[in-house]
Amino acid sequence: MAVVDSFDFLLKELERTCTNTRDILAVIGVLYACKRTLQCLTGLIKATNDHLLSKLSYISNYKKRFGPWAVVTGSSEGIGLAYAKELANRGLNIVMISRGENKLYRAAKDIEEQYKVETCTIAVDFAHGKEIYEKIWSLIKDKEIGILVNNVGVMYEFPQLFLDVPVERLWSLVNVNVAAATMMTHLIMPQMVQRGKGAVVMLASGSSSQITPQMTVYAATKYFLDYFARGLQYEYRDSGVIVQSLMPFYVATRMTRYSQTLSKPGLFIPSADTYAKSAIATLGYSSRTSGYWPHTIQAWISDSIPEWLWMWGATRLNNALRRQGQEKLHHKKTLRKRGSELSIESDS
Repeated sequence: MAVVDSFDFLLKELERTCTNTRDILAVIGVLYACKRTLQCLTGLIKATNDHLLSKLSYISNYKKRFGPWAVVTGSSEGIGLAYAKELANRGLNIVMISRGENKLYRAAKDIEEQYKVETCTIAVDFAHGKEIYEKIWSLIKDKEIGILVNNVGVMYEFPQLFLDVPVERLWSLVNVNVAAATMMTHLIMPQMVQRGKGAVVMLASGSSSQITPQMTVYAATKYFLDYFARGLQYEYRDSGVIVQSLMPFYVATRMTRYSQTLSKPGLFIPSADTYAKSAIATLGYSSRTSGYWPHTIQAWISDSIPEWLWMWGATRLNNALRRQGQEKLHHKKTLRKRGSELSIESDS
């Protein structure tokens, strides 16, 4: 009888323990569900602000709100040129900084004729490092600059493993993607703080939202820009100067021409013009955004999945993109070789 009583007591204790455990797990489950619901609601509210309210509450006078001049780096093509056009369309004069003097001059002339604004072109290669900034400062120091768009950047020729990236490209990634934005901001931001108005826009990248294999250094430099923008926004939150981090995913520009898939504009891979038109509307409404609502959906997915799953998926995507890039490079080399052979034959 004592054995039966002991067994019943043990059974009741186990049942009580299991009940308590279930209660604890239920509480944890409710808290987790609340957390996820709150994250979804926060994301929805932010997306509504970024992509709907920003368009309804259009800033009518950019000159008055920020200042008469805007500086856009890397503005001879791609997102930089598209952003320069959007700013010119809002009445701002544009300082266009990029390498390739002829292309830069043609782009500036088109903007002047189309939007009836002033332009100033500065042809420099940001990969050359420290010495170029004295030249830039000498040409912009007398201008009242209201907006700085740190757009200039370089990427790998196509997705590659770290040791396959040429050393020259690694130096360019540091000098162009990191140093240029740092030094341009240091040159121009003091006058904004002094006037109590202005905006600095950093073109970061959605690739830096999680670790992206085969784009490791590129994504790391873009993570720096996002970190830099968020830190500056907090440090100067009471100065009247806006600092915004833009984190687009793929945009159909020269950087993506290595891939036939990424070169075709669509809903999730917009053209530079489509992206810039959407992104500029978020200035003054969000300090950190993808700038384009389909990319915001991609950002939600990126933030929701575990790191290992993101890296697994990114690896397979970049394997495919690398094959496309290698095939295109091989095709170019073949055409170049044939051209040389034909030239030799004609000379003989």
